[in-house]
Amino acid sequence: MAGKDRILVLGPTGAIGRHIVWASVKAGNPTYALVRDTPASVNKPRLVTAANPETREELLESFQNSGVILIQGDTNDRESLIKALKQVDVVICSFGRLLIDDQIKIIKAIKEAGNIKRFFPSEFGLDVDRHDAAEPVREVFEEKAKIRRIVEAEGVPYTYLCCHAFTGYFLRNLAQLDTTVPPRDKIYIQGDGNVKGAYITEADVGTFTIEAANDPNALNKAVHIRLPSNYLTMNQIVSLWEKKIGKNLEKIYVSEEKVLKEINESSFPNNYLLALYHSQQIKGDAVYEIDPAKDVEASEAYPYVKYTTVDEYLNQFV
Repeated sequence: MAGKDRILVLGPTGAIGRHIVWASVKAGNPTYALVRDTPASVNKPRLVTAANPETREELLESFQNSGVILIQGDTNDRESLIKALKQVDVVICSFGRLLIDDQIKIIKAIKEAGNIKRFFPSEFGLDVDRHDAAEPVREVFEEKAKIRRIVEAEGVPYTYLCCHAFTGYFLRNLAQLDTTVPPRDKIYIQGDGNVKGAYITEADVGTFTIEAANDPNALNKAVHIRLPSNYLTMNQIVSLWEKKIGKNLEKIYVSEEKVLKEINESSFPNNYLLALYHSQQIKGDAVYEIDPAKDVEASEAYPYVKYTTVDEYLNQFV
């Protein structure tokens, strides 16, 4: 671990935070996790399966057993937060959408601590400075963009991580609201199905986040994860699925007008998911040009990283 930056993960037990922690450990970075309380010891081993998932306590114990240093603290407790920051070099926040504004306290604490080399605000989605999203997603993106402007105004060194679409949200059911697995008969596709989107597993988000954290060239830039094998249109993804199951699906293409109407008439979480799909599948918010002065394309910067392809991901559902 000599020479590696010490990384602190905020929100370490969340859907993305846990993968960032494991990737940091794997990369050999001294890894820290801020938690409200440390786990009591578990005396009996327990089989972890999809039906019997790991508890938060067991996850934290797994972290400890892997060398992760758990720091007791709270982002709402300025003293404990600054104490934690003083022990590390890089801070990666993986808070959910309801806690975005809490990062203002983190930014203030980073300024006061004075030793942080880089801050990753919680983004982990589309580029919030390049989108045409509908509500209710637009409001969340605007909150994240506001955090960017505060980071920049305060002169806090940063990296923004734009990973686009998690396979767990977009591909486990091929963006269908009424099923938890890919359909085998008919599929609803927003727009004409020919707009490219960028897909990635949550575990690979962790890997690329740590690659960026250890990359001096990613300082004060946005890192964009648009992996060649996963930068696909929905029509291409459906074609991959059809080949796997040996059957053609009935394809129902939904116009933007109808999609927006459904978003407006739906309640959470369906309206939020539909707006995310609309942003990528109709508006093409994953399609844009890179500016080398402020952007890094992850597939070019870290070509050696082996990632799970969309094709490989879909195999589990066959």
